[in-house]
Amino acid sequence: MVKSSKGTLSGKTRMLKGKSRVSVNERVKTFEIGQKVVITPKAIEKGLPHLRYRNRHGRVVEKRGKGYLVEISDYGKTKKLVVGPVHLKLAS
Repeated sequence: MVKSSKGTLSGKTRMLKGKSRVSVNERVKTFEIGQKVVITPKAIEKGLPHLRYRNRHGRVVEKRGKGYLVEISDYGKTKKLVVGPVHLKLAS
């Protein structure tokens, strides 16, 4: 038998299927500090948070490089994730 992969995206690529097209506007979009955002992973690995955080709402704390530091609440704990702008959208 072959050992199954233990990578980050192992068994989760179906979640990203059909979401590989990313426009230039999505790559260069900006957010203000304090804005509410939703983590929506696309099929681009750069700046991709772990898929357990998909569809989580958070708040932009600061800009870090080309990405953003996003603070989310995970079962009563606050966590800070560095996420690329491709994987974020404004919360409605």
